[in-house]
Amino acid sequence: MIKNITIEPLTRVEGHGKVTLQVDEHGNISSSRLHIVEFRGFEKFIQGRPYWEAPVLVQRLCGICPVSHHLAAAKATDEIVGAGVEHLPETALKMRQLMHYGQFFQSHALHFFHLSSPDFLFGVDAPVSKRNVLGVAAEFSDLARQGIMMRKFGQEIIEATAGKKIHGTGAIPGGINKNLSPEQRKAFLHGDPEFNASRMIEWAEGAIEVFLNYHRDNRNFVDGFASFPSNHMSMVNEDGGLDIYHGRLRAVNAEGEKILKDIDYRDYLQYIGEEVRAWSYMKFPYLKSLGKEKGWYRVGPLARLNCCDYIPTPRAQEAFEKFREYTNGKPNNMSMHMHWARLIETLFAAEMIERLLQDDALSGETLSYQGTKKFEGIGVIEAPRGTLIHHYRIGDDDLITMANLIVSTTHNNQPMNEAVFRAAQATFNGRTIVTEGMLNAVEVAVRAYDPCLSCATHALGQMPLMVEIQDADGNILDTRIRELE
Repeated sequence: MIKNITIEPLTRVEGHGKVTLQVDEHGNISSSRLHIVEFRGFEKFIQGRPYWEAPVLVQRLCGICPVSHHLAAAKATDEIVGAGVEHLPETALKMRQLMHYGQFFQSHALHFFHLSSPDFLFGVDAPVSKRNVLGVAAEFSDLARQGIMMRKFGQEIIEATAGKKIHGTGAIPGGINKNLSPEQRKAFLHGDPEFNASRMIEWAEGAIEVFLNYHRDNRNFVDGFASFPSNHMSMVNEDGGLDIYHGRLRAVNAEGEKILKDIDYRDYLQYIGEEVRAWSYMKFPYLKSLGKEKGWYRVGPLARLNCCDYIPTPRAQEAFEKFREYTNGKPNNMSMHMHWARLIETLFAAEMIERLLQDDALSGETLSYQGTKKFEGIGVIEAPRGTLIHHYRIGDDDLITMANLIVSTTHNNQPMNEAVFRAAQATFNGRTIVTEGMLNAVEVAVRAYDPCLSCATHALGQMPLMVEIQDADGNILDTRIRELE
């Protein structure tokens, strides 16, 4: 009988992952565990701080997606100051949306061009020394340049709306602290022909073609690798369309049936529970109506395109229709198709940036609103990696007394474990030693989710990773550690 093994994290240093594979008495992998070994204590760090500091403080969680935390916290504190989405001035709303789409655009471009395209261009079995962004730059210089310029464009949108490219201060409780001048909008729309919104749309469409070309030549791998049926959750707008800034929570099962029917996200505690397991610092969320065993779900690009009914921009909608046709309108449960969905969202973000830049409301003068003070606020947005929840309570002294954050990677905890299990099964074949191929397979499976850990996505071509193989009695048969060089 297989033992239940509890493995303590090796380190609390952010950016390291560990995978444990358990082998049964017949030599087959019976289970796997992806250990997230960073300790994130921001829920405690910000207790005792004034609520208006939250949008600036919590974005220190991450240097890659600080805008997501900045805006989720701002939406939560909007409610505390009595603003909420209903009363937010139009200029503040449009500025935040532009900031958010800029974040989506640069984050998705970073993931595809810098981190995932080496797998598509060189193959997952290519040497690590080649399978990285420098290899792409050497052999596909035009594509590498496009990736760099797309990310730069998104970052400059962030700087224009938030004040800085990283850890900006643009969003404040009840609004925004700056607007965008007509001259700034014109520069983004009609400036350098190689660095404007129209060019970004063109390049985003080209990136989709890169993925589809790879898919045509590697259909069995792309469709089958680390694929599994699951539930999916995201926000949608009132009409069921894709919306990354505001909406209602929807979840569908693997067959497309709604299991969370467009509920007010402020009621999330009624529907979402979190399980704690001894071997990971990260919690395991689940839908209460389905229970811990069956209630886990995916979030992120794949989930958003599985949950929404349409995309409200023409070119992304056309790409979305092709995406849905591939599975005959049913949810897409193929993990590697996460990249396809992510690139469609990149195109959507580019189109929305162009649309928003044409809106005179960005140059308005009314930037904030304050109404009747409340003592609790919940803010939810769709971050590039998935649904992000910020929940705060304050006391009479305006200091934060409780904070609960459910980040995208936490929602995807169980799905990532499922992906690792299937990747390991596909490459194990009765071995008792860890091979480079197994490490690469695990890396590719995890990377599809773009988890917000430097170990998993933001390295030069490989992630610092530890893989152990244990037998049925818990004895370690082999260990392999990959460190950053």
